[in-house]
Amino acid sequence: MISHLYRATASFLSAILPKVQDRQPNPLGPAVKSVLDNSLPFNVLEASPCGSRFYSQSPRVISHNSLENNNLGISAGAAPPNFSHLTLSRSRFYAQIIESIRSFCHFSANFLIPIDRGEGGDTPTKSKSRLQASSFLATALWISLLGLPNLAHAQAQRGTLVHEESIRVSPSADSAKLGEAGRGHELVIIETSRDWTHVEAILRNPTRDEDQDDEDSDTKTITGWVRNNALVSMSTPNGDKIIFGEAVSSEDEASRRRGRRDAAQDAMRLYYRVYDLFPTSPLAAEGLYRAADIRWQIDRADVMTRPSAREREAYMRGQIDEEWMKLVMKKYPGTKWADLAAFHLIENKLCGDWQAASKCPEKESDLYEKYVKEHAQSPADAEALYDAAWRQSALIEIYKTEANLKKSEVAKSRAIELAQRIVSDYSQSPWSLRAQDLLFYIQQGVPTYGNASN
Repeated sequence: MISHLYRATASFLSAILPKVQDRQPNPLGPAVKSVLDNSLPFNVLEASPCGSRFYSQSPRVISHNSLENNNLGISAGAAPPNFSHLTLSRSRFYAQIIESIRSFCHFSANFLIPIDRGEGGDTPTKSKSRLQASSFLATALWISLLGLPNLAHAQAQRGTLVHEESIRVSPSADSAKLGEAGRGHELVIIETSRDWTHVEAILRNPTRDEDQDDEDSDTKTITGWVRNNALVSMSTPNGDKIIFGEAVSSEDEASRRRGRRDAAQDAMRLYYRVYDLFPTSPLAAEGLYRAADIRWQIDRADVMTRPSAREREAYMRGQIDEEWMKLVMKKYPGTKWADLAAFHLIENKLCGDWQAASKCPEKESDLYEKYVKEHAQSPADAEALYDAAWRQSALIEIYKTEANLKKSEVAKSRAIELAQRIVSDYSQSPWSLRAQDLLFYIQQGVPTYGNASN
């Protein structure tokens, strides 16, 4: 939301400053223009907040797509815009901007040109006085523009639902239904009453950066009233634990054969909302990772059903979206959640079908061993070592088909070494038991790959 506020500020400033500078000096004009040019790189259209008396040419109406489709256009001589469709914090912000800019309209366009030059303006004394007043207003406007976005952002209360609720036109169960808001959707709280809350429900799956609009996402926004029963806001005591607990329940529901429809998506949104609404919570990092993990599983199921999934080279098949896993690594570096996220990324580098060639298992075994070296404290180390050991055991038979008995013996020794390391270093891990089984196969000469292994 903060990005939209800055865009609105820049839209008005970009339109006003050139017009003011054409008529009178503006001591803050260059500074403001520099900030806009350097830190707000987007296109804005012209507007006339002072009406037709501010300048002669016909003005154009503001039409900026980035303002969440809110029409803030002000044509010449038009009445102030209606802000009733915006949230309270946004309404105050936009209204104060317009009110501050309109204060410039009290000054004549040629008030700086003395009467003795035939322009019908003010006297030099009055011109100096009004210039000082104009400079004061410009300074006040600039200070307010610096502070208001942060203030509006701080005042914005958000929340989510831990149970599906209907969105209604008014705070009454008898009023018309506008739609349904499911678990984990973002709610911007506008106002509250005894049993109801007026919200702006953003119905979409969470994106990597909530401040950026995803043009490809199917986003639907509904403004209406929901019951307070299932609403958890940023100020709710233990709100992070409540949302996280509901996410765990939804994830468990998704694992059941006849579980609730879309329970996995509910869990993904709820986990993400813990990170989004409570970024300082001890559960925030785990929430973001679990949301990323569920999304990874959903994407993986789609990728693996495609014919390209059987291609040998990894680049020949579809890739699982890495965006969220990389976000976990960026936000929480050095944590076990970042280590687990990095482990997931290996999957995008694996071959589809080895086609009985040694190239793929060699490369994949190296990837897993490298991971263990770089993430020595990762909870996935035992699994990574087992994946490397199993691939070395597969190479025992593959090298034999390639008539390379020497490499076959080397692969056997490496597989035994890795399996024994799992047994000794990770004795409490379930992967230790699987490593024992793999060791038995290798030592007894039982193939672990190919037709003979079936």
